[in-house]
Amino acid sequence: MGANAKADTRKRRDRGSISADEILQGAFDVAALVSIDNLSMPMLAKHLDVGVTSIYWYFRRKDDLLDAMTDCALERFEFTVPTIDASNWRASLRDHAHTMRKHFRDNPILCDLVLIRSQFGGSAVRGALQKIEQPVGALIEAGLDASQAIAVYGAISVHTRGSAVLERIQDKTEGFPAPRSNGKRYIGFADDIDYDYILESILDHAQTLIDAS
Repeated sequence: MGANAKADTRKRRDRGSISADEILQGAFDVAALVSIDNLSMPMLAKHLDVGVTSIYWYFRRKDDLLDAMTDCALERFEFTVPTIDASNWRASLRDHAHTMRKHFRDNPILCDLVLIRSQFGGSAVRGALQKIEQPVGALIEAGLDASQAIAVYGAISVHTRGSAVLERIQDKTEGFPAPRSNGKRYIGFADDIDYDYILESILDHAQTLIDAS
């Protein structure tokens, strides 16, 4: 029994042998398996093969780790893909919105960190604001004034993020009916039909503003 126990025991890495970046990447890997809610420091330490004190050396609390993960996720997120083409603003803005929504739907960790938890540092916020300069600028070139362009893009961003959050909550709620699984639609249930209806309404309003100008 002693020999087997010795054979199964792995030597942990020394405290100074792991970096904050490695811990962050490990946290994303573990969260992909168990979710942000269930991620724990001991679980992460086991995954990285280090003592839990090695994690606390860089991140004193789980909230500190989540803050760093959120900043990292926000820096990686491409707000300007695909870019908005001023000469074909409506189709390209629609594609832009659909792509943004797909990013959040396909990546629950991104949705949980950036949208639901929504706590990130000033540098990450400034970086995000710089990334929306392109779509806003394209809308101004298409015929909106600056305040209108910001309002239109802001409405689409809020609508897209809100829809993604509601869908994520639906996915996390045990017993919540799958969309149209029984041929019915539910009031207040986030789905493609409601999303596109509101998106097209915003685009119609933007077209009206451009025509008026």
